[in-house]
Amino acid sequence: MKNKELFEALSLLEKERGIPVDFMLDKIKKAIVTACKSSYNGNDDTLINIDPNKGKFEVYLRKTVVNNVIDPSHEIILKDARKIDPNIAIDEQVSVKLDTKEFGRIAAQTARNIIRQGIRDGERGLMLQEFEEKRQELVTAIVEKIDPKSGTASLKIGKADAFLPKNEQLATDNFREGDHIKVYIVDVKENDRGPHAIISRTHPDMIKRMFEAEVPEIYDGTVEIMQVSREAGSRTKLAVLSKNKNVDAIGACIGPKGSRVNAIVEELCGEKIDIVEYDKDPEKFIAAALSPAEVIRVEIDSEENNTCEVIVPNNQLSLAIGNKGQNVRLAAKLTGWKIDIKPENSVTVN
Repeated sequence: MKNKELFEALSLLEKERGIPVDFMLDKIKKAIVTACKSSYNGNDDTLINIDPNKGKFEVYLRKTVVNNVIDPSHEIILKDARKIDPNIAIDEQVSVKLDTKEFGRIAAQTARNIIRQGIRDGERGLMLQEFEEKRQELVTAIVEKIDPKSGTASLKIGKADAFLPKNEQLATDNFREGDHIKVYIVDVKENDRGPHAIISRTHPDMIKRMFEAEVPEIYDGTVEIMQVSREAGSRTKLAVLSKNKNVDAIGACIGPKGSRVNAIVEELCGEKIDIVEYDKDPEKFIAAALSPAEVIRVEIDSEENNTCEVIVPNNQLSLAIGNKGQNVRLAAKLTGWKIDIKPENSVTVN
């Protein structure tokens, strides 16, 4: 490969894969040192001049000037050394310009292997950086492939590849190749195969990030998400609090004609979302958390910590409990209280 072709290839590598030219040049220099060591009997005392702007690619091997050469890889006779530097003397070092073609097949292969590894290292570094910047953030991914056996979705996030396991997908998800979907990057890990992102569509914090993206009042801190409880794909309860008395926290999250919350529900394939107002008063908060059911009163158990009894109208009992106990279960998780629901007619009047 001629110098011009080499630098053009590196430039293309930077453009297509995002690997900086300087990074690859550093790897190439290390490859050349390794090749010299292999071809010149362990001599890796090299000087490498690479200038992409001038198309310069020069490699020099430093040798000791002697009267009688015993080891040509490390020594050069005085007569030949003075052709390079007329003032050189015995026992001094001189830099001998090399023809890289002389490195030989083994040295060239060594260089190629190191350069390939450099490309892999560069890509891993870029992938790790890209994932790290998006840790605990909501991102848009493109579905590239679905494994028919495991159901795992192969995704492209920016220039990086990621995998969304079946157990991190919503039960209602039905992806197709080419779909653009929202995913939450839970964490970033690195192993022998390189960095990989742990991504999810079921994580409760995904809901937080989605509301931050849809609701300007949450993004700017006027409205705060205090608690989230979620049974992914089915139902979520969100407790919000306004820091400005003139801003309705629930109304801000719902948006004009429900536009904000509906956009999130649509992305989550119809997952129901209950938005309630957070209150420091546990009785008020527990009553709100059981929405959409009406609550007559909440009675705090003085003997057991975080335990309460909630009285609801007779016709609201099934709504308060929810399908298979989901509503009261999510309310308990949202508030941190153990909730015992009773219909009004079961309460003994003294």
